[in-house]
Amino acid sequence: CERTGADVDRVRESIGLDKRIGHPFLFPGAGYGGSCFPKDVQALVRTGRELGFPMRILEAVEDVNAQQKGVLFEKIKSHFGADLRDRKIAVWGLAFKPKTDDMREAPALTLIEKLLNEGCRVSAYDPEAMANARNILGDRIEFVERNYDACEGADGLAIVTEWNEFRRPDFERLKDLLKERVIFDGRNLFNPERVREQGFTYYSIGRPPVVLS
Repeated sequence: CERTGADVDRVRESIGLDKRIGHPFLFPGAGYGGSCFPKDVQALVRTGRELGFPMRILEAVEDVNAQQKGVLFEKIKSHFGADLRDRKIAVWGLAFKPKTDDMREAPALTLIEKLLNEGCRVSAYDPEAMANARNILGDRIEFVERNYDACEGADGLAIVTEWNEFRRPDFERLKDLLKERVIFDGRNLFNPERVREQGFTYYSIGRPPVVLS
C-alpha cells in the first residue's frame, strides 16, 4: 500500500466486505507475537517438512511476519538517516498485544534489539508488561512509570502495542517533551490528518506518511 500510495484501511474494509473473510482480524501492524500463533505456525511448518510436504503458505507467513517486525525500525532509520548512535527513542507498548503482560515473541523486542544494536538509547513504558520486559532486557533500556516520561528528551516516539490509553494522547504535551515532533505508529492508532494538524511528522503502517517540512 505504501509504495502505491493506497490506504490500507480502505483496502482492508473492501476485503472485509467478503463475509467469508470479515473485518474483525484485518488490521495492519508491526507483526504478531504471543505464545500461540507463532508456535502453532512453526509446528505446522515443521510437520510439513518432516513429511516431505513443505507448507509454502505458512512458510511465507513466517517470513512476512519476521519482515513486518522490522518495519518500524526501518522507518526510524529512514527518517533519521543511517547513523542512529545516541538517538533516544521512546517506546509505548511492550507486550505482544494489549490487556496482557505476555512478552513472548513481542514485536517490541525486535524493535528494541535493532535500536540497541544501532547505538540508540531506549526509554519504554507498558501498563502491564514492565516486570516481564525487565526480566528479558535487564538494564539495557530505561523503564519509566508513565508513558509521557519515556518521551522526555526523546528524538521520536514509537508505538508498538495498541493500549487504549495511547489512543488519545496529549499532543501539546508531546510537543514539549520530544526533541523532534515525529511519531512512528506500528498500530495505526491515529488519523493521519489529525496528526498533521497537531504539527507532527507521522509514519504508520500501509498509509502514506505525513512529513512536515
